[in-house]
Amino acid sequence: MAFSVYILRCADGSYYTGHTEDLEARLAGHQMGRVAGYTQTRRPVSLVFSQQFASRDAAFAAERQIKGWTRVKKEALIRGEWSRLPALAHSSFDRLRTSG
Repeated sequence: MAFSVYILRCADGSYYTGHTEDLEARLAGHQMGRVAGYTQTRRPVSLVFSQQFASRDAAFAAERQIKGWTRVKKEALIRGEWSRLPALAHSSFDRLRTSG
């Protein structure tokens, strides 16, 4: 069985990241407001990224990692700009270190 991590763009322009074992059903649930929480009041939503993993643990780990990313880094992932991701991982830290 495959598990997916996914990113939704909400009606207000924000992003929601989650994981599931049935992406189609989960997306339908978000669209109909049956998934309680963040997306319920930010509909409609659109799927902008998904990736499959072999285990629930791997999908959950990817979800947690992506949730910690900046908006810029998430948007690079959505666009498939894989080569930019490592540099974006350091940009926030570098700005904090040099601003003081």
